[in-house]
Amino acid sequence: MPDSRRSRRVRATAALLAATALTLTASCESGGGHSAAGSSATKKPSPSPSPAWDRNPRSLAAIGDSITRGFDACTVLADCPEVSWATGSDAQVDSLAARLLGPEAPAKSWNYAKTGARMSDLPAQMGLAAAQHPGLVTVMAGANDACRDDVSDMTPVSTFRAEFQASLRQLRTVSPKSQVYVSSVPDLKRLWSTGRGSPLGKQIWKLGICRSMLADADDLGAAATERRAEVYRRVVAYNEVLRDVCAKDRACRYDGGAVFDYRFDGDQLSPWDWFHPSKNGQAHLAEIAYRAVTARR
Repeated sequence: MPDSRRSRRVRATAALLAATALTLTASCESGGGHSAAGSSATKKPSPSPSPAWDRNPRSLAAIGDSITRGFDACTVLADCPEVSWATGSDAQVDSLAARLLGPEAPAKSWNYAKTGARMSDLPAQMGLAAAQHPGLVTVMAGANDACRDDVSDMTPVSTFRAEFQASLRQLRTVSPKSQVYVSSVPDLKRLWSTGRGSPLGKQIWKLGICRSMLADADDLGAAATERRAEVYRRVVAYNEVLRDVCAKDRACRYDGGAVFDYRFDGDQLSPWDWFHPSKNGQAHLAEIAYRAVTARR
C-alpha cells in the first residue's frame, strides 16, 4: 500500500477514536456515567434529626373544651376541673399531670380550656399556655366544631385546619421547645348511641347539647340518620386534620385515634347528660394520654 494512502487511513482512524473519546467524556460530565461530579450533584442533603421526645416533661398546660374542664362530671351543667383528665387533682382520676409531675403538679400545671370552646378559640388559649413555656401542652378540641345547632353550622374542614395550624405557630413563636399531645375528637355518634338509653340524659339533651347529633334522639328516620352520619364524617375529617398537622410538627404526638375509638359505656359517661365523660371516663382519658406521652417511639 502506498505511503500516502496508509498515512490517510491512520489519520482517519485516529480522528474516529478521538471523536469517540470526546463523546464518552461528554456523557459522563452530563450525568450519564458515575463520575464524582455527577454523584455529588444529585446527592440529597440529609434531613435534620428529630429532637428526642421527653417522656418526663416537667410542666404541663392544657387547652381545649368542656371535656378538659370536667364538665358535668361532678354536678349537672357545671365545670369540675379537679377531675380533669389533663390537670385534675382528684386521686381517683389520676390525671396526666399527676402521673407525670407527682407532688409538683399543682404548681407546674395550668388548665386554660374553656367549656364551649371551638378550634377558633385555640390560638388564644395556646398563647396563654405558651407564656408558661411548659414542657408539654395537651390539646383536646373539635367536638364543639361539630356540635352545632345545625349541620350547616359545623366548622368547615379547611377552616379547622387553618385554625389548628395557627395554634401551633403561636406556640412555636413563643415556646418552640414545648411538646404537644393531641387527642382525637371523640366519636359523637357512638356517644349518641350509648346515651340515648338514658331517659334523664335525653331530657338534658333537649336543653341544647350538641343538637346536630343529639336532637330528636329517638328519631331513626332517613333524614335524622343522614344528619348524624354527616356529623360523624365531619369528626373523622377533623381527626385527619389533627393527625396530619401534628405530623408536620417535630415535637407533636397525636393519639392515633385512641379517644375516637374508645367505647365509653354507662360508667364512663356523666350520670346527668350521658354525653360528657364521668369521673371514671376522665380517668380513662388520663390513661390514654399517659400511654401516648410516655411511649417509646
